[in-house]
Amino acid sequence: MTIFKGLTMNYLIISFITADRPGIVDILSDLITKHKGNWQKSSLHQMSGVFAGVVEIAAAAENSQALSDELAALDGFKMQIEHAQQNQSAPEAVIVLELTANDRAGIVQEISSTIHHQGGNLLKLVSTQEIAPHAGHELFKAKVTISANSKDINTMIDALENLADDLMVDISR
Repeated sequence: MTIFKGLTMNYLIISFITADRPGIVDILSDLITKHKGNWQKSSLHQMSGVFAGVVEIAAAAENSQALSDELAALDGFKMQIEHAQQNQSAPEAVIVLELTANDRAGIVQEISSTIHHQGGNLLKLVSTQEIAPHAGHELFKAKVTISANSKDINTMIDALENLADDLMVDISR
């Protein structure tokens, strides 16, 4: 719980999947507004005819249970709702990496394992497959956000770059 402008705030993390159709975000945002919630962060995607997402919502303590109950009751949604504490501690270093490699089975496991074994915490992963220009084969592209101890960053990047000859790593700090 966090105190916000005199209110005690609860945080709900919802993940959902539903058949894709117009108005899904409107339905969710209307319900959140009805309960005086604040849409904090989200990642929403249409994939293979379904719409899926994760949303962080801040809501006054007295409104959060009713909001949670109404979200759970939405018709046609498979909904998971977690009540969470907002993390107030900032990691020592947060970096964003853009990775590109020839696509292959197991590439996400290789990357996530390397990050984990080098002391990093994978905060966000967004990946796509694309056709390589002029070559015609599948490329794996990912943008990952990682938190880690500052002293571990260079070792982690070296380990990622050494996963494969074709893996390119671009860094933002």
